[in-house]
Amino acid sequence: MVNHGKVQAAGAERRLQELGITLPPPPTPFGAYVEATRTGNLIFFSGMLPVVGHKPRYIGRVGGALTLEEGRKAAETATLSALSAARDYLGSLDSVVRVVKLGVYIATEGDFRDHPRVADGASELLLAVFGEEKLSGRVVLGVASLPLGMPVEIEFVIEVED
Repeated sequence: MVNHGKVQAAGAERRLQELGITLPPPPTPFGAYVEATRTGNLIFFSGMLPVVGHKPRYIGRVGGALTLEEGRKAAETATLSALSAARDYLGSLDSVVRVVKLGVYIATEGDFRDHPRVADGASELLLAVFGEEKLSGRVVLGVASLPLGMPVEIEFVIEVED
């Protein structure tokens, strides 16, 4: 689990190192699409799933087969994939000006109500890596299903330096 104490003024790459976070290999598409596309200073990333090496780390719905804590970890894993994709695309996370948008989609059982707590697995990781000044607002939605039976998919848009 990530230590979410006060973030010091440092680059994202240094924060990763200080937090002891090793990013997984960059994700590769599961279909006919690209992982990232840029327009101007914005980079839009395809939906990121909780996978490492093209293998799912979590399968099932939160509030059913998976606990809230497993859902949080799945959100964190998907965010690690997003950070890895961003680093692969940019060469370094230090050129990120800010996270513009975070969308967290959670496959849940019908009576599940703790969506924000699951999404915090993604938001808290981004806070730890980029700091509060670069954090975005977010959208959190519960859905009936997600690709390949995974519990979480995140949408990630960042602004980068010219």
